[in-house]
Parts: sequence; C-alpha cells; structure tokens
Amino acid sequence: MKTITTSAYTPNKFEVEDISATTAKISAWPFEIGYGITLAHPLRRLLYTSTVGFAPTALHIDGVSHEFDSMRGMLEDVALFIINLKKLRFRLKNDSNKEVVDFHFKGAKEIHGRDLNNDLVEVVNEDAYLATINEDVDLKFSVIIEKGIGYVPSEDIRDMLQDNKYIALDAFFTPIREAVYDIEKVLFGDNPDYEKVVFTITTDGQISPNKAFENALEAMYKQLSVFDKITNVGTVVKNQQASNEIENMKLLQNITDLNLSARSFNCLEKAGITYIGELALMSLNELAALKNLGKKSLDEIKSIMESIGLPVGTSKLSDNKEMLRQKIAELKAQNEG
Repeated sequence: MKTITTSAYTPNKFEVEDISATTAKISAWPFEIGYGITLAHPLRRLLYTSTVGFAPTALHIDGVSHEFDSMRGMLEDVALFIINLKKLRFRLKNDSNKEVVDFHFKGAKEIHGRDLNNDLVEVVNEDAYLATINEDVDLKFSVIIEKGIGYVPSEDIRDMLQDNKYIALDAFFTPIREAVYDIEKVLFGDNPDYEKVVFTITTDGQISPNKAFENALEAMYKQLSVFDKITNVGTVVKNQQASNEIENMKLLQNITDLNLSARSFNCLEKAGITYIGELALMSLNELAALKNLGKKSLDEIKSIMESIGLPVGTSKLSDNKEMLRQKIAELKAQNEG
C-alpha cells in the first residue's frame, strides 16, 4: 500500500571490502532514488581534492644551479632527475608536516626509491627508479617534502621558498589514483527503486582507501558546518554519527563477549565494569589499580582489547568519550530499573 512520507529514508547499511592494501570498495544503502548520486558525486570530488598526501616541493643538488642543468657522471640530466623524483611517493614519519631531507650517494649505483628511506621519510613505491651514477660521482642533494592536499604549481612554491638555492617543483599531493562510484538498484521493502552507492577507491599507498574516504567525509562535514549558524542539523548529524560509531566499535557490548578467563571476568564484575567501552575509557594505570587484578589478568585484558582494535585507553574515541559515558550510564540505569 502506498503511503505519503514526510522525510527521506536514512540509509543504515554500510560495508567495506578491502580488495588490497591500496584498493577498497565502500558501499552504503538504501538511498531513496536520486539521493545516491547527490552524495556520491561531491564525495568523489572531495576524494581527489581534499585527501592529504605528501610530495617533494623543492630540490637542491650540489653543483647544480637550475633545472635545465646537467651533472657530470649522472646518466640523467637534472630535468629528467626531477621528473623521476616527482614520481616517488613519500610519506613523512613522526607526524611531521614538512622536512628538509638530505641524501648522499657516492660511487657507481642505480638509485631507487628504497635507497631514500631514512629516519625522516619513507618511500612507498620502493622500486621506482630515480637515477644512475657512475663510480666518479659524489651526489649530494636535499629535498623539501611537505604534507598537503590537491596540486600546487611550482610558481606558487617558488614564492614560498625562503632559500633561493632550491628549485621549486610542481607538487602533486593527492594520493588518490582512482575514485569511481556506481549507483545500483536495491530492493527495500517492496520498492525496487532504492539505491546502493558503491565506491571503488585506489590510492598510491601513502594512505589507505578507508582513511582517504574518511578525509573526504570530514571535508564534506566541515564545509556544511557553515549552515550550523542557522540550524542545529549539523549538531544532530554529528551526534548521530558519533552514536553510530560507538555502537559499531562494540563499545556497548557486555564484557562477557571478550571470553575472559573466570579470574579476570570476576575481578571486573566485582569492580562494577559491565561494558567493553568502560575498559576502553580506562587508562592502563586505572585498570592496573583495580582490586585483586593481578599481572596475568591485566596482560590478558590488554591483549584481548588490542585484538579487537580497542586497546585500553584507546585514542580512537577522541571527542566521543563523554557520549560513551552517557550511553553506558543509561544502559546501567535501565538494567537496574
């Protein structure tokens, strides 16, 4: 029987299929007709423009004055060296946004990405070729590597350089190699016209496809937040998202689901701990301070919590800690009632 609705149905099914370390399929459904493409198209654009990556932004080679120069004993001229350098996909370590990284190669050698790995930087495509030098060469060069989004032309980089010895490079930050989506028809109730959005995302390895999708969603929410000034919809959506995240992370499941030993379980039960989320909220010191919890039980709880991706004192909860506390308090109050 047909009915008149007063609001669009809110999709509640979500699936992630990891095809490889760099490719994933992310699906969501059921959307009402037309809603799938309305959301999928801007998300695809944001994947390309707002996903954080790393790129070399400037280069200095000892003895080289400009990008059209050449270097004795190196097979490539500087222009080709730069082309090869820009093909390397870097990843800065230690959560750094910018590093000046020095490299030194001496003697006959074919240089690949793996040869540039050090304490500051990692090259994701280790087999990528950079240059060939002969036995007489003492090659010293410095690369400025930065974190960013999208594409920045060398002209803009040049304006930002504080040292004119560097050659400015076009910076291709985006780690997205491909982002496509399909809109599939799905049956919902007796209606075959609902939609399923299926994203296929491939990255260059600097970042996982799932993290890239997370970046795009975060960018979309931030852009839409400007309208929070005239409505509380943004707050409602964020709270709902946080609530769904808490439920999806098993935080509201009973500690019986952890299959702990009787000794560990009894200790937690006597301490009034009922839900997995309570353990996730505790620091390691707080857990260790529980009465009668020995080292063996402590190690067991730590190990099991880590195995389900929720280590004790996990930082994954970020801003959702207070909401989790409230939900646990509500559940305990209902159980007592």
